[in-house]
Amino acid sequence: MKYCLMKCCRLLCLVLTLPLNVMEITGLCALYKRVFPLLAYNITFSYNAKMLKIKRELFRNVAKFANADGTLRLLEIGCGSGANFQFYPYGCTVICSDPNPHFDKYLRRSMEQNKHLTYGELVVVSGEDMGDVQDESVDVVVCTLVLCSVSDVRRVLQEVRRVLRTGGAFFFLEHVMSDPSSWTYFFQHVLEPLWYYLGDGCRITRATWKDLEAAGFSELHLKQIEAPEVTLVIRPHIMGFSVK
Repeated sequence: MKYCLMKCCRLLCLVLTLPLNVMEITGLCALYKRVFPLLAYNITFSYNAKMLKIKRELFRNVAKFANADGTLRLLEIGCGSGANFQFYPYGCTVICSDPNPHFDKYLRRSMEQNKHLTYGELVVVSGEDMGDVQDESVDVVVCTLVLCSVSDVRRVLQEVRRVLRTGGAFFFLEHVMSDPSSWTYFFQHVLEPLWYYLGDGCRITRATWKDLEAAGFSELHLKQIEAPEVTLVIRPHIMGFSVK
């Protein structure tokens, strides 16, 4: 009964988002990509405040993956407005990548506020094709709240393994699909068609941990958590790191 209700409600949501679907097909949704960075920048403050302890725990081991000469080159995929900069160790070099060039203004603000880091230029590429980043050229790759919106998670993880040096690490924090028996799962499936457009391509029903398990890393340290105080449909998270 619950499953049938979920399907019916999702169908209704799909019908209601038909105008947005038409806008996407005709290219009108491209205008939203200019507005989304401002929304994401403002949401960052609230999310970071709620996730402060979790992010500190996630990134506390980043410095351990520095190169033999003590330098640390870090690539962030989907860096957005630079929400993670404050958690990176002093002196590391950060290479920023994002497919949306309109984040640049907000990224610059975060750079000004986090002068303990050295920055490269913003590389405007998708996570699935980071050809501008050389093989085995970075010590750490970071990806937070990004794998929900890429078109091919497994392809992104292949690119992560390509650019990481042997012994380097991939740090992740992602919202994921909830347990099928939960009401969170119910609302995730019902609201996903609308959330997709509001979140600029965000999918809230991905079992991203399965892709990480299949990615071929030598080590995977993964923990499932419930993010405190965030919106119900994105409360289930995974966090951790993989070693190449």
